[in-house]
Order: sequence, then C-alpha cells, then structure tokens
Amino acid sequence: MKQEDSPDYLDPRALRTQEALHSAMLKLLEEKSLEQITVRDIVAVAGIGYTTFFRHHASKEELLAAIAAKQISTLFQLSMPVLDARDLRSAAIALLTYVSDQRSLWKTLLTGGAAGFIRDEFLRQARAVADVRGQPDRLMPPDLGTVLIVSSALELITWWLRQSDPLPVEQVAEILDCAVAGPIIEAGKRSR
Repeated sequence: MKQEDSPDYLDPRALRTQEALHSAMLKLLEEKSLEQITVRDIVAVAGIGYTTFFRHHASKEELLAAIAAKQISTLFQLSMPVLDARDLRSAAIALLTYVSDQRSLWKTLLTGGAAGFIRDEFLRQARAVADVRGQPDRLMPPDLGTVLIVSSALELITWWLRQSDPLPVEQVAEILDCAVAGPIIEAGKRSR
C-alpha cells in the first residue's frame, strides 16, 4: 500500500496535521470562547491551509469533539481498572493525577469554552459503561447516577483547576470519593 493510500492514523503527515490542529484549538481556547474562534483562526495558528482543515474535520465543533473524546477516553482507560476493583479512592487519584499532569490542557478544556463538549463526551462514555453495569431494579436509575457523578466530578475538577493554590490530588480524590461518587454509588445500590 502506498503512503497516500494509507489511513490517516498511519500517515505521518496527517498525524502532524492533526496534532497541529489540536494544539491550535487548545491555544485559541485559552484566549477566547469557542463561539469567537473561526476555522480561519485555527488554520492560521496551526500553520496549515484552509482546505486542509476540512480534510480532517467538518467543523470547529467536530475538532473540539475529537479532542474531548481522546482526553475522556484516556481518563476512562486510567480509572476503569481501578473502578473494577471497587476502589473509588484509587480511581479518583488516577483520574486526578492525569488531569494534574495535563493541567493546562484540562484547564483550557473545562474553563475555556469547551466544558459542554467535555461533559457531553464524558457522559456518553460513562453511559456506555453504566448500560453494561446497570441494575434496573435499583432505587436510582443507573443513568441518573451517571449524570450526577459526571456532572459533580466535572464541577469539582473545574473548581480545582481554577484555584491559584490548588489542593493536593489526594485531598481532591478524597472529596470526590466521600462527597460525590461514594454517596451516589451507595444510593444506587439500594433496591426499590
């Protein structure tokens, strides 16, 4: 197979373009809201041609959705094995350590106008897990528990990212476990 026939995920040039688009979008989100960003802004910062953008994404919203999906997928990969072990604190530490290590990226995503995309993608992926694990005979429907945990966790993380002197990962993980996820999960275990 010739390189020009290879899928984008194997083509080094396409990968560089994708990375440039992702970086440009994140840089612009640090400066202004999604509504204020144009495709022309993105390609100017990325250093690519206008039509090249549309070979990769149909819109700026689709580009942002791709960034959100990639980041949320990474969060799930880090925290799901620990959640399977039923150790919520360790799952919270894994999730928050990743966010902390990528602090500027997550601050941009959650406070720079992309929070809605992040929430929607996080909910989409969390619902897929809840659908597999859910038990319909419980007091709290699995979908409601998922919405409550995701929304509360994202609010907590957003608050944490806005702090000039942020709490340590372990303390935020304890808050997430004891005040957010733990009580909701316990309520979800009660039978009707």
